[in-house]
Parts: sequence; C-alpha cells; structure tokens
Amino acid sequence: MMDKNAKIYVAGHRGMVGSAIVRELQRQGYTNIITRTHKELDLTRQDAVEEFFAKEKPEYVFLAAAKVGGIVANEEALADFMYDNMTLEMNVIHSAWKNGCKKLEFLGSSCIYPRMAPQPMKEDCLLTSALEKTNEAYALAKISGLKYCEYLNRQYGTDYISVMPTNLYGPNDNYHPTHSHVVPALIRRFHEAKEQGLPYVTCWGDGSPLREFLYVDDLANLCVFLMNNYSGNETVNAGTGKELTIKELTELVAKVVGYTGEIRWDPTKPNGTPRKLLDVSKATKLGWTYKTELEDGLRLAYEDFLHNPMRAER
Repeated sequence: MMDKNAKIYVAGHRGMVGSAIVRELQRQGYTNIITRTHKELDLTRQDAVEEFFAKEKPEYVFLAAAKVGGIVANEEALADFMYDNMTLEMNVIHSAWKNGCKKLEFLGSSCIYPRMAPQPMKEDCLLTSALEKTNEAYALAKISGLKYCEYLNRQYGTDYISVMPTNLYGPNDNYHPTHSHVVPALIRRFHEAKEQGLPYVTCWGDGSPLREFLYVDDLANLCVFLMNNYSGNETVNAGTGKELTIKELTELVAKVVGYTGEIRWDPTKPNGTPRKLLDVSKATKLGWTYKTELEDGLRLAYEDFLHNPMRAER
C-alpha cells in the first residue's frame, strides 16, 4: 500500500487520464504528488528524464503520458505516434528502474489486442494475431511499454504493472475537430449542429461496430486500487464489460446534447475494428467494479465540454 505521504509522480497529469488520477489521489488523501508539464519536462528527451528522476526520486509512478488521437490522427502520423510513445515510455520506465522506484503503473490501451481477438478480450490474447491497421503504430508502442515492464520484473524483480483501458471519455478530453476520439468528436459535432440549426449530421461508417466506454474517473479509481492491491506480469483490463453499437452511442450523445436533427451514415468511410469488448473478470475478481453508467457519464462529459477552453480551438 502507498503511504499517504509517499512521493508519487503522475506523468501526463494534464491529459484526460493523468488529471483523473491526480484527482483520485487527492480525493483519497495522498499529499505528495509531483507533476511536470511538457514544457518543464519533455519525456521524449532521455537526458532530461534521467535528470528529473535522479533529482526527485519518486517512490511511485503512474505513467499516463502518451501521444494520442483518433483514426484520422493515427493514419496521418504513424511514425510520430510510434516514435513519441516508445521514446517517452522507455525513458520513464528505465529511469524509474535506475532510480529505485518502488512501483510503476503503465497505462496502455485496448488497441494492443488483435483486431479479430475472441470477444470479450482476455488479457492473455495479447500477440496472438494481427493488430488493427489503423492504429498499429500506437498499439506496437504500447505493447513495447508493457513488455518492458514485464521484462524488468523478470530480470530485476521490479514491481511494475500494466493497465489496459477500454475507450475512455470524461473531463479534460480532447475536442479537436479531426484529432479526437469518438465520444468527444460526437459531443462537439452535435453541439455545433444544434447551435447552427443544421438539419442533419453525417457520421462515419455504418454505425454497426460495437464499443465499450469507461468514464475516466472510474479508470483513475481502478489505477489507484491496482497500485495498492495488484502485482503481476500480466496486464489488467479496465472496462465496464458492457457494449453498444456506434449507432446507439451516437443517438445517446445527440440526446444528451439536445440535438434533434437527422443522423445520416456514410458507409464509404472506415468503421475500424468490428467489435472491441474487454473481459473485465480479472479486475472484478480483485474486488473492483465501475460506478458511472454511460448516459450519466456523457452528461458529465458534455458539461465539461461546455466549460472547456480547448473546444474553441480549431
């Protein structure tokens, strides 16, 4: 168990996941949380990361920093996604090990699992078949990070763990028009369509893919829970164990935002993976379950969007 005064470094504290972890740590009474902005510490620079760890010596590390984006961003910047993510992961994990960090938690993504993995996806289906091409570069980087944690455990007896969240949404999401994930992208599109009085909104694909969504504060709760209650080489899935179609999600977001126009589908655009549901029985057996139902979470996310200064950026 982490002591309430233990020195805890949250990498990526300005992102959706990192900021939620900081909120959860503070809620639980942890008082010695250290953070650095990208401007203060560029995690892709090995020398800077080594200097930071040698000086600060954090006892616990939550590695939530990553270069992220939706289908468009992933396809446009394959090399950037791979280089930035692999570099920052390796730098942080290696420096944590070199400086005697007690425990590190690596945050991955469910895209690490094969495109056609048996559903729901168990932790042990990793590397059993081909990845989804649209985010292969990101997935390969995340797999490398979790494997490096596993190899350090095996070679040096470290206590480094990995968590693989399903699709996330919530406060501090990225609402960029082309470089955001599905929930924030839909929130923004329906909000703007409502404001402009547009008669219809066209969405990508045919709405058939099945997806699972987890409210980010629920993930943060699990992250702190695992840091205190789990050790092991195998990753832990983070999700709700529930799924719905993109069409159903789209209709639910429209309802929450208050958009009453028509929703049209463009089947010439890609759908992405047909189904992505995580098997969450491992987390359940450890004693954890999610708390926020999707419609409630979407209302909270829309509230955040309305007060988010980032949404004005084009």
